[in-house]
Amino acid sequence: MQWLIWVGAVLSLTGFIGLILSILKVNRARKAGLSDEDLRAAVQKAMPLNLGSLFLSVIGLMTIMLGMSFS
Repeated sequence: MQWLIWVGAVLSLTGFIGLILSILKVNRARKAGLSDEDLRAAVQKAMPLNLGSLFLSVIGLMTIMLGMSFS
C-alpha cells in the first residue's frame, strides 16, 4: 500500500499550495488599500479556494494515515 501514501502526499501538497495561494490573494488585497467593503469582498472571493484546499489537504493526510495503517 505504498502507493496510497504517495497519493496522499500529493493530495496534501496540492492542498498546501492552494492554502498558500489563498493567503497570498488575501495579503495582496490587504496591501492594496481597499475600502472595508472591497476588502471583505476580496476575502469572500478567496474563501472557496481556502476551504477547498483545506479539504484536499485533510483528505490527503487521511489517505496517508490509511496507507500507513495498511502497510
